[in-house]
Amino acid sequence: MYRFLLTPRWWGINVFVVLAIPFCIFMGSWQLGRFEDRVQDHETASTQHEEARRDAPRPLDALLPLDKSTVGRQTTVTGRYDDQLLVPERKLDDREGYYVLTLLRTDEGRALPVVRGWLPGEPDPAKAPAPPAGEVTVTGALQAPESPGGNGVSGRSGWPAGQTGSISASTLLNLVPYDVYDAWVTLNSGDSGMRAVPVSEPQNSGLDLKAFQNLGYTAEWFAFVGFVIFMWFRLLRRETELARDAQLGLAVPEAREEAGPAGEETEREARPSPTGA
Repeated sequence: MYRFLLTPRWWGINVFVVLAIPFCIFMGSWQLGRFEDRVQDHETASTQHEEARRDAPRPLDALLPLDKSTVGRQTTVTGRYDDQLLVPERKLDDREGYYVLTLLRTDEGRALPVVRGWLPGEPDPAKAPAPPAGEVTVTGALQAPESPGGNGVSGRSGWPAGQTGSISASTLLNLVPYDVYDAWVTLNSGDSGMRAVPVSEPQNSGLDLKAFQNLGYTAEWFAFVGFVIFMWFRLLRRETELARDAQLGLAVPEAREEAGPAGEETEREARPSPTGA
């Protein structure tokens, strides 16, 4: 009854099933591992943020180059404030507003972007407090450069003069005539009555859409394993029933099925007439 399993057709089906199941299990396990890695990154980032709040401020050079372990760490920098820019479309407590960003020129010749605070409403240079004059020492949380379109950062371009959509060296180098650190600082306390901007987590370190996409792909790969097994058993059952019918003589010969009405008519024509005509 199961001799059909030795036919070339079923050899192909069986080889496909044997290869497809472990492949789907591997891909599902890999996607699940990616999801678990993102969960671990989220937990690590949260722990680091809590530790960073209690750490003593360190010099900027000691925290560079920037990575996930130094984002959010407290730093202290001395310099003189120079150009000031506004960063629109930034929400705080579900209110629309903007950052007041001022470039702090250091003795090394480069400037550190410093977010001195947040103000509600539309960006207005007249409402943004002027930075303190002379040499100042600022203390705040070190932040990673922003990417347009990520982590709530606007992807727009063509901002008015005196504004920027994202805070990064690649963006600011086109707006100021000096080198800029590829990092920025948010002050622990808002300057001149402005609200302090909270520390943000580095990109790709939280339970974002990509993490749940990995979880969804995991479910799809394991569901495909079940689908392959189901279809194999369904084909096996169908072939077994056909083989059983053939043994019992219940299967209709293919030649008879293909004959159809025309075959029946030919058979009637070949049968002798009762009248002998």
